[in-house]
Amino acid sequence: MFAKLLPASLLAAAACVPVDQIPESVSAQRDLHSSGIVHFSDVCEKWDDWDKPTEPFQISANTYYVGTCGIAAILITGDEAHTLIDSGTKAGADVVLSNIAALGFDPRHVSIVLNSHEHFDHVGGMAAVQEATGAIVVSTEIGIEVMESGIAHPADPQFGMHGPMAPIAHGVSYLTPDIQELLTSLGLTAIETPGHSPGAMSWQWESCDAGGCQTIVYADSLSPVSRDDYRFSDHPDYVVEYRAGIERLAVLDCDILLTPHPSHSRMIERAATGSFMGGVTCAEYAEGKRRDLDARLTREAGGDQ
Repeated sequence: MFAKLLPASLLAAAACVPVDQIPESVSAQRDLHSSGIVHFSDVCEKWDDWDKPTEPFQISANTYYVGTCGIAAILITGDEAHTLIDSGTKAGADVVLSNIAALGFDPRHVSIVLNSHEHFDHVGGMAAVQEATGAIVVSTEIGIEVMESGIAHPADPQFGMHGPMAPIAHGVSYLTPDIQELLTSLGLTAIETPGHSPGAMSWQWESCDAGGCQTIVYADSLSPVSRDDYRFSDHPDYVVEYRAGIERLAVLDCDILLTPHPSHSRMIERAATGSFMGGVTCAEYAEGKRRDLDARLTREAGGDQ
């Protein structure tokens, strides 16, 4: 299966093109995908329902939004094979698969499925997606353990808060050095960003067309949410890893920031402009998460969750 995978970055030239030299056909295509982005803001609301359907749309070049109003899923296309990040919930996975097909892509050509973090709202439909596509599901060791069992990891601050998910029976692979090398050949960079969950990942890639290139980052939620009896301050090693992930995210090149919950990065409001370029940088997003974690630790020191 690996032999047929092609780098997403091969879809366009590596060098960026000045705006005044962008071909008219590319400008027309950008106008079309800009209207699709605006439609997202018209149909969806901030903190919308996780399973509320919305039409798929082009974000940039070979990168498409195929998720629901409340939960993102991102399709990165190649000449012969595609990569999907996140499945949504079990019900949301049906929307994701339908949206991929609505764009004119065959879901069976999705060869790799990645994830942000291993909670049911983002990977609850992973078993259904894997079954429909036959793709390899790639994740961290913790992420694979959760998706194979359907049960949250005991180290997860939200452990015990949610019911079980449908487990993935086959087609999984750990994020080993060999798999990292494969993902690099596809133009994808994996960034470990644990905190919201212990196996959480963020992803970076370059999306190019004849009009130029944009660096896209799909940044994990990184919010300090937990069950009532969990205290981050009781897990100092976890907090160290949490802060390290925030710092890794803060320094990334980031023309377009996307997040698993669109509202975490104001995607609905930004969509109203017709583009996700700008609006929130990775550094600004990371700083907000750093403040959230600090505030949580301060509350815990005062005896509050």
